[in-house]
Amino acid sequence: MRKIITIFVALLTMTTTLKAQENLFKEGDKVVNLGIGLLSGFYSGSYYTSKTPPISISYEQGIKDGVLDVGSIGVGGYLGYTSAKWEYLGYGWKISNFIIGARGSFHYPLVDKLDTYAGVLLGYNVVTSKEIGNSLGGNYSGSSSGVLFSGYVGGRYYFTDKLAGMVELGTGIAYFNLGVAFKL
Repeated sequence: MRKIITIFVALLTMTTTLKAQENLFKEGDKVVNLGIGLLSGFYSGSYYTSKTPPISISYEQGIKDGVLDVGSIGVGGYLGYTSAKWEYLGYGWKISNFIIGARGSFHYPLVDKLDTYAGVLLGYNVVTSKEIGNSLGGNYSGSSSGVLFSGYVGGRYYFTDKLAGMVELGTGIAYFNLGVAFKL
């Protein structure tokens, strides 16, 4: 019980402190994120001879201010791509993933100059594969596509009014993305 009271007091103190921060993402703002993934769940294991690093681009527009006092809501689109070649003894597959989706984010200022947010992604993961090398009786290709639903948290640290460094944790084309953001 003592731990619960301590946590409650800490959250209450933090909430009253956070209200003084200014939200860097507001209604009408338009931001483009360009990212490269560092930790991806795609193509791990042996015999991958080449990989295209996970890359992503997303667009977000602010649609509502004043949520929970100084928070805001943004919506937008997402594109991500990665590919790899799996090969063993002259036989293998060329595989690619292309994710297209819509995102919704809740922005709440926690630190000066840092736009912190959390959100969800609803998209479609288009997976294609093509057989390469010495086949065992045919030239096969295929796909294994499906709906993707994920969550993420992120932050943009603004160096200028229009340029920020961006980091996101969650699922999409990678678990950890670093990049730049441009406010239009």
